[in-house]
Amino acid sequence: MSESNAARSGSGETAENEVVDLCRDLIRIDTSNYGDHSGPGERAAAEYVAEKLAEVGLEPKIFESHKGRASTVARIEGEDPSRPALLIHGHTDVVPANAHDWTHHPFSGEIADGCVWGRGAVDMKDMDAMTLAVVRERMRSGRKPPRDIVLAFLADEEAGGTYGARYLVDKHPDLFEGVTEAIGEVGGFSFTVNENLRLYLVETAQKGMHWMRLTVDGTAGHGSMTNDDNAITELCEAVGRLGRHTWPVRVTKTVRSFLDELSDALGTPLDPEDMEATLAKLGGIAKMVGATLRNSAAPTMLGAGYKVNVIPGQATAHVDGRFLPGYEEEFLADLDRILGPRVRREDVHGDKALETDFDGALVDAMQIALKAEDPIARAVPYMLSGGTDAKSFDDLGIRCFGFAPLKLPPELDFAGMFHGVDERVPVEGLKFGARVLDRFIDHS
Repeated sequence: MSESNAARSGSGETAENEVVDLCRDLIRIDTSNYGDHSGPGERAAAEYVAEKLAEVGLEPKIFESHKGRASTVARIEGEDPSRPALLIHGHTDVVPANAHDWTHHPFSGEIADGCVWGRGAVDMKDMDAMTLAVVRERMRSGRKPPRDIVLAFLADEEAGGTYGARYLVDKHPDLFEGVTEAIGEVGGFSFTVNENLRLYLVETAQKGMHWMRLTVDGTAGHGSMTNDDNAITELCEAVGRLGRHTWPVRVTKTVRSFLDELSDALGTPLDPEDMEATLAKLGGIAKMVGATLRNSAAPTMLGAGYKVNVIPGQATAHVDGRFLPGYEEEFLADLDRILGPRVRREDVHGDKALETDFDGALVDAMQIALKAEDPIARAVPYMLSGGTDAKSFDDLGIRCFGFAPLKLPPELDFAGMFHGVDERVPVEGLKFGARVLDRFIDHS
C-alpha cells in the first residue's frame, strides 16, 4: 500500500489487503445468467454483499425482482448531504462458462501467474470487490465521502438489466434521489503507450443495441421434393449477406476525441478511414476500439426444422445489433435493405446509445486519482462497443461514466477477457484499482 493510503486508512484491515479475497469470494458464487431464469440467480451474491456492508455499519437493502434475481443497494452519508449524490454501480451476474475449456475452474477464484482467475474477474466482480473493499475501509476508519454515495450491486446486466437496474429504476427510483453522476464498468483500464505514458480509457459513450429475432416463413414439405420456397435457404442467404456486410465508418464525437488523444500520444496521425493502419497501432485494444467505428450486426443463433427429411415452414435467427450514437435510423434502414423483404425482424431487447462529454469535476477527480498512483497516467475518453446498466440510469438524468480503474500488463489481452475463456485480473491491478477508487472518492 502506498504511504499516503496507509496514512489515510487508520487501523484495521485495508482495502488493498482485502480486495483480492473479496474478489475471489464473489467469483466462487456462481451467478451465471442464461437470460431465462434457468441459472442459479444472484440472490447469494446479493446476500454476501449485504452482509459485508452491514458489518461496517451500513443498512443495505435487497430487492428481488424475480425468484433468485436480487440486487443490493445502500446509501452512505457524505460530509455535505446538500450536494448532488454519486452512484457507484456494478453487476453481480456473469455470462456462463464451460469449465472444460478453462485452465483453472471458472468458479474457483484461483490465484495463478499473478492473477485471480474466474468468470467475472473483469466483468465485473473485480469492480464489485474494489467498491466493497474501499467502502469497508472508509466506514471502519470513519472517513465520510465528500457527498452522499449510493451503492448498487445489480442483477441481470448480462441479459439487458430487466431484472436489475431497469427494475430498480422503474419500481424504486427513490433509491437514487439526488444522484446526478455515476461510475460503473468497462473504463479506467490502462493502455501502455511507452515507458513515459500510460493511457487510461474512461468510457463516456456506448453503442445502442437491437438484439433481434429474424424469421422467414416458407412452404413446408418432404425433404425429397423440389422446393423453391425453402425458409432455411432464404434465411441463410439473408444472414450470410448481413454477416459479411461492411458497415460504413462513422466517426462520433467520442471516437474522434479518443483518436486525437491517441494520435498525440503516439506522435503519429490516425486515420479512421484507413482501418487496417489505424487498428494496427492499437495493440490489444484494437478489437474494442475497432467496433466503435461502425454500426454492427452479428448473427449469433440459428434455428429451424425438427427432422432431416422434413422441410420446415419457418426458420429463425438471432442477431446482436449495435448502433453508434446518432445513427440508429441509418442502422435500421441499412438492416432492412440488407435482409430483404422476405425477412421479418423483431426486437428481443433494445436500448439506446449514450454519449456524454469528457469534462467536469468528476473527470478531474479521475485524472487526479490516477496520476497519484501512476505518475505517467493520462485519462482519455473512449466509446464502449457494448452496453451497460448506465442505459437504465440515464433515464433518471444521471450522467454516467465507465471507471473501474485497473493498471494492466501491456501483454494482457484485456478485451479478450470479456466473456472469454480464462478470464482473469492481475492481483496488483486489483490493489491499484482499490487505491485509485479511494482517492477518486476523496476528490469527487
